[in-house]
Amino acid sequence: MIQVVLPARSIPWVTIIMNSHRIERVSELVKREVSEIVQELNLTDCGFVTITAADISPDLKEGRVYLSVIGSPEQKQRALDTLDRQHGHIQRELATRIVLKYTPRLKFLLDETEDRASHIEQLLDQLDDEQTHE
Repeated sequence: MIQVVLPARSIPWVTIIMNSHRIERVSELVKREVSEIVQELNLTDCGFVTITAADISPDLKEGRVYLSVIGSPEQKQRALDTLDRQHGHIQRELATRIVLKYTPRLKFLLDETEDRASHIEQLLDQLDDEQTHE
């Protein structure tokens, strides 16, 4: 049997890594469960809503849930407003599905990654067109 002894100063570092790994797993679990809960809601007038990520604080008390909405700007705002109104229901449902010391208090945010990516792509295309014409 091999015994590994870690110096005392390395223990917090190991704890941080294990905690961050646990936080990542909890974040992924929250993302998956909130996605299922949102799917059960009737959001037909809000465009196509997808939960893209969840970011949970290390103390498990706060969480940000990012969503992507394919649709008009009005549909995006309507989706955010609807999720804010349904916040209590989503929290209760999440608490019954995930057993944690604390159920994170969720805040819903719009994930603008796709919009930014397409904007950057348009800028690159414009640069390419300008270089081609020169």
